[in-house]
Amino acid sequence: MTSEVHKHRVEGAEQVTVPLLAGDVATVLLFVARRFNYEIATLHADEVTGHTMDRAVSARYESNYLSGTAIAIRPVLYPAGSKEGLFPHETVVVRDILADCEGVVRWGGDEKVPKESHFHIDVRPGDERLATIARKFEQWDRTPGAGPGTINPFAPERQRAAKALERRQRAA
Repeated sequence: MTSEVHKHRVEGAEQVTVPLLAGDVATVLLFVARRFNYEIATLHADEVTGHTMDRAVSARYESNYLSGTAIAIRPVLYPAGSKEGLFPHETVVVRDILADCEGVVRWGGDEKVPKESHFHIDVRPGDERLATIARKFEQWDRTPGAGPGTINPFAPERQRAAKALERRQRAA
């Protein structure tokens, strides 16, 4: 549990901020939120939640909110325990976002008690993979024509990568 979080703005989503652990965690989770905003649904104020001090959790993975290492995107629409709230093409995009995160982010839709709004960092503190993915996303931000808004999640090679990651994460 931490109180060392900062509010971060979700780029491209007017008036949407989310409290997260600063640094690489925020970089990666904000990438997830930004792609969701650009490719699935426009996000509005109060549709993205993050860090909380409330210890009441309905599933074990929700404890990640206490450390500022998880977000819920539109949690009212995609609550814990419900499945298939996303349209099939939206699930393709979520899987592609996860593939871009190379296993560093886990989706609540794959949990035993599903929560399709939930995304959390799935590596331990200090794991170099988090820093590597954060640097990749920062580089995309500096490169015209790269990153969110330019990605085709339906390209065959991207769908193969997304399916491979899905199999690995569901098996874990």
